[in-house]
Amino acid sequence: MKPSNIKSRISSIDALRGLVMLFMLIDHVRERIYLHMQVGDPMNIDSTSIDLFFTRMLAHLCAPVFVFLTGISAWLYAHPSNMAPRSPSRFLFMRGLFLIALELTVINFSWMGQYDTLWLQVIWAIGVSMIFLSVMAQLPTWLIGIIGFIIVFGHNLLTPINFAPGETGFTLWTILHDRAYLISEGALKIRASYPVLPWMGVILLGYYAGPLYDKNTDSIFRIKFLITLGLGCMFLLILLRSFNVYGETLPWEYGENTIYTIMSFFNFTKYPPSLHFLLMNIGISFFLLAGFERAGDRNKPVKILSTFGAAPLFFYILHLYVLLLIYSLLIAIFGPNQGDLYGVDQFRWVWVLSIILSMVLYFPTKAFAKFKKQSQETWIRYF
Repeated sequence: MKPSNIKSRISSIDALRGLVMLFMLIDHVRERIYLHMQVGDPMNIDSTSIDLFFTRMLAHLCAPVFVFLTGISAWLYAHPSNMAPRSPSRFLFMRGLFLIALELTVINFSWMGQYDTLWLQVIWAIGVSMIFLSVMAQLPTWLIGIIGFIIVFGHNLLTPINFAPGETGFTLWTILHDRAYLISEGALKIRASYPVLPWMGVILLGYYAGPLYDKNTDSIFRIKFLITLGLGCMFLLILLRSFNVYGETLPWEYGENTIYTIMSFFNFTKYPPSLHFLLMNIGISFFLLAGFERAGDRNKPVKILSTFGAAPLFFYILHLYVLLLIYSLLIAIFGPNQGDLYGVDQFRWVWVLSIILSMVLYFPTKAFAKFKKQSQETWIRYF
């Protein structure tokens, strides 16, 4: 078999990361100008419009892809194409701490422009998962895979376990599996929004999948294998979901019409991510990775998406502060029109603003990606 040309950056991985960054942008625009129509996960399909439901579903792809690809990237770091294998533990540990520090400072401020609540969200979850992987990376890859499978496929069994505030174990269990305030009163509150245990399993599975991108792995084989993995995820999802067997706390029901039945079927729990949630979104990511690789890195859409994916943390921080500025200007000019919030009445404006911002933010992201590629500074690797 002819080895694929695995370079320092892999366009299909960057393209997938870039695509979900744009989906994330849409969801965060929604949280700025359509928050008066807030949704949970799973969503209340009786009160959530069809366009809002399926837009939110697009955003569901983001966190699983971020975490899974982080695992793959960690394996690639540990197995550079032109060097001997090296331990990724120190890099993972330091970058995990860096991400947690960013979440608690720069990113938290970007949401509300003030510090009254520390939200432990997706960057926190990725940081904690990286620290966990830094320890697990000392184990054989096959054992890392087994532990990842046990966590991802078994964590729904833990759903009945819960602790009341003040009980021994409440803080640890809230961080690992539940979603609640760790500190609910006082000048500074802390809320764990992304239970980290399932994401620990996802990053381990990403690391286990890393050898698919070994320099000696044939591209055609990899594409076929990714498609097979995607089909396997979808088959298992449909099997488990059809009979409401296991893997999702909210059973689906027949709705008043076909579209509402479909919405009920794909209405999965994100906090913590259920097995069904992960099967669907990681399964889709396998198809997308195969599709982007088949298209090739000279394909125009792949090149554009790869630009966003080559500097994901920069784009993440940049877009949050741009949205904070835009929202502050809207409040200053028009004032609140949805209770204490400013919001648009028609959902299409969420998409319009998202498309405009994606075009505007492309250029600084491209410039930073170029700077990152040329820079010899150690700290730049953390972005």
